[in-house]
Amino acid sequence: MPATAGSRQRSASAAADSGGQGARPRLLLLTPDFPPAHGGIQLMAQRFACGLQGFSTTVITPGAQRGRGVARAGAATVRHVPAPARPAALRNLALNAAALPAALARRPAVTLSLHLVTSPAAAAVRACTGAPTLQYFHAREIGGKPRLAAFAAARADAVVAVSSYTAGLVAATGAQPRRLELIPPGVDEPLETSPLPVQRPTVLTVARLADSYKGHDVMLRALARVRAAGVPDVQWVVVGDGPLRGELEALARAEGVADAVRFLGAVDDGVRNEWFRRAQVFAMPSRVPGAGSGEGFGIVYLEAGSYGKPVLAGNVAGALDAVRDGETGLLVDPTDPDAVAAALQRLLLDHALAQRLGSAGARRAQELSWTRIAARVEAVLRSLIA
Repeated sequence: MPATAGSRQRSASAAADSGGQGARPRLLLLTPDFPPAHGGIQLMAQRFACGLQGFSTTVITPGAQRGRGVARAGAATVRHVPAPARPAALRNLALNAAALPAALARRPAVTLSLHLVTSPAAAAVRACTGAPTLQYFHAREIGGKPRLAAFAAARADAVVAVSSYTAGLVAATGAQPRRLELIPPGVDEPLETSPLPVQRPTVLTVARLADSYKGHDVMLRALARVRAAGVPDVQWVVVGDGPLRGELEALARAEGVADAVRFLGAVDDGVRNEWFRRAQVFAMPSRVPGAGSGEGFGIVYLEAGSYGKPVLAGNVAGALDAVRDGETGLLVDPTDPDAVAAALQRLLLDHALAQRLGSAGARRAQELSWTRIAARVEAVLRSLIA
């Protein structure tokens, strides 16, 4: 019997949402972190869930220990699987265990694993369904789980490293990925970037006070030098909270700069963005810790650039990709308070330099908007199922 118009339409619709040849192939996105929690992985997961518009996307992520929750992120379906918040090992085990049944029910055309800990599930999905895998690597997770990192890189059909530094960490595991793509994280374009008034020359840092490698201690030692060398009324505004706050406040008193430091703690995005508009300089001289990997990239450097702010960063790790030395900011030895102080003084006093670096940072932030980064990732995903 000839097909009716209705049956042809239903067939076309099914093909379009299938794992095969249609216009919207099915994507399984696996992530251990997703909003409303805050963090870089959470932000990336949300932007891809909403931004990979050429796919019919299902996100699998941990949720409450009891019950299942299904939500929406743009056009994507977000399935929160039951998992304990702690310990992390049990949480990740529950996530991986839930991913395969979801894949067997959904039959994805391709899997995007946004973190090392979801690579076992991605490999199992590939073995059972044939769906190729795109595996993300950031940096910090690789040093903590080198064997799992090698497994993930070897089993994936393609690997994304967020920086050249991260690609080097993957290579150091001994793994030889079939295909390696360097794709940086993206940045949201601010709604308003015009400067806000501030009474004192202001340096801003946005980072949780939980990782000593972020350079807050070096900033405090540098601040006294900046005050003595020509910017006596400088203030340093610190957005973020964490277990290191008490230690840093004590160091500020010991260095004699407590009156020049404002620890704002955790604030909402609106307050944080206002300080991006007030500050003259953004500084986060991250270093590579002895037992860790430091910044995989540093999205916050792009965020500062999106507000037209010159950036000071350490000349190591992912900052080498995030900040272009002499073009969007200054890269210095992050362990040297004198070098950090000299760069801060230069950016605060040389207004022409600060303006030039900030303008270039704004242009680069536009080039690396989440919309453009999602398009690059979508192109890789499509190539895997072509």
